[in-house]
Amino acid sequence: MGNSDIMGAAEDIADQFLRMTKHYLPHLARLCLISTFLEDGIRMWFQWNEQRDYIEATWNCGYFLATCFVLINLFGQLGGCILILSRNFVEYACFGLFGIIGLQTVAYSILWDLKFLMRNLALGGGLLLLLAESRSEGKSMFAGVPTISESSPKQYMQLGGRVLLILMFMTLLHFNASFFSIIQNVVGTALIVLVAIGFKTKLAALTLVIWLFSLNLYFNAFWTIPAYKPMHDFLKYDFFQSMSVIGGLLLVVALGPGGVSMDEKKKEW
Repeated sequence: MGNSDIMGAAEDIADQFLRMTKHYLPHLARLCLISTFLEDGIRMWFQWNEQRDYIEATWNCGYFLATCFVLINLFGQLGGCILILSRNFVEYACFGLFGIIGLQTVAYSILWDLKFLMRNLALGGGLLLLLAESRSEGKSMFAGVPTISESSPKQYMQLGGRVLLILMFMTLLHFNASFFSIIQNVVGTALIVLVAIGFKTKLAALTLVIWLFSLNLYFNAFWTIPAYKPMHDFLKYDFFQSMSVIGGLLLVVALGPGGVSMDEKKKEW
């Protein structure tokens, strides 16, 4: 069996999977995507004093401002998650969560930590894809009304979302000489390039979902660490951030790459 036959068989399996899951895949994608905000919002409730004291000590901003920071994170994240899952005011919820990402990037000094910064940007990519999806649903309300082709803002949101999502995978590359690491880096890099340029996008994104989910279960198994140990919280944070990126990739699988992609351009050739 040649490479083209293997690729064709893989695409057939991916298409069959999409047909079987098309009614609930977008719901699963949204749930995965907001999971890190949901977990962090709940964390703010259960670690109220610790979070407030950390911000107060780090920024010397006083009790009141530190409390406001925790409140914004608590209600901003939980409120945004509820709106997204209920499909009410999704665009406002996404912009609110963008603000939360920006606030946390500054407050926790993530701006100077390249790995965490890239992961936060990947999280923003997932929100961009969610924004693009909400715009699609908004337009479908006016069925039958003549419109121009897919709007440029939506196309570029999908492109930006795809490009930002791949930053998560760049943090997973291991630069050592072991055979397994080399194979993992080569295969992973090929897949993220395919997603970024929008070529064989659904198959590449679905493969990345399986790969990232497997790595997430293996490397971020926070449930194996006692809750009182700091590593438990670190692994839990990484686990749910990865789940959010998986949600973004599932949106790519469900919705396709958008207009600015090689898959779309091939239809015109």
